[in-house]
Amino acid sequence: MREPSVDRVMTRNVVAVRAATPFRELVELLDGRGVSALPVVDDRDRPIGVVSEADLLPEEEFRGGTEPPPGLLVDRARKERWRKALGVVAGDVMTTPVMTIAPDAPVSAAARQLARSGARRLFVVDATGALAGVVARRDLLGLFLRDDGQIRSEVLEQVFHRVLLVDPATVDVRVDDGVVTVRGRLDRRTDTELAERLVRAVPGVVDVVSDLAHGWDDTAIKVDSGLEPGY
Repeated sequence: MREPSVDRVMTRNVVAVRAATPFRELVELLDGRGVSALPVVDDRDRPIGVVSEADLLPEEEFRGGTEPPPGLLVDRARKERWRKALGVVAGDVMTTPVMTIAPDAPVSAAARQLARSGARRLFVVDATGALAGVVARRDLLGLFLRDDGQIRSEVLEQVFHRVLLVDPATVDVRVDDGVVTVRGRLDRRTDTELAERLVRAVPGVVDVVSDLAHGWDDTAIKVDSGLEPGY
């Protein structure tokens, strides 16, 4: 079984800007396109920064820099916001570096990167480093909106038929709001354990209730080393 990749869930039509894009145009794009951030790309469409709503707010917070600059004892983040309040183009206010991911990366890698960084989005770049799309938190959460029937079909076909080589008709699979309940009997105990792990990995699965029985406990086998006691 292969985990879904980022290109399966990412948004491909991304509005990008240049470093010289004026401040006012940035605001208009964010408002008009209904997005919360814009990637800033170079002449080869490689992301060099990102402008979010948070990057533009210092203009109002510090009244365009007319307030006196923060003192020496003020934290670095406040000083950086004051600097951005003086910005007039994207290059002045953008945040760097850009958090990126490859289109063929698994969605779990994207989720892990977003969770650890606290970021809201990752920009997807191809092998040349050019912008290919964007994957946001909501794109990953969208996997949990899959229809229960789709999840059930994938569990039966991918987990039991293709991987475990079990006749799907011999197992009972029910899915309710993403919770998968599995009943039946497999040959070995390790098969039942593997089945539960594989079902959990199916996109859209929230939880697994396993009531799988086994005919042979292959985990109880002891390997004979051939050595006499005491060695």
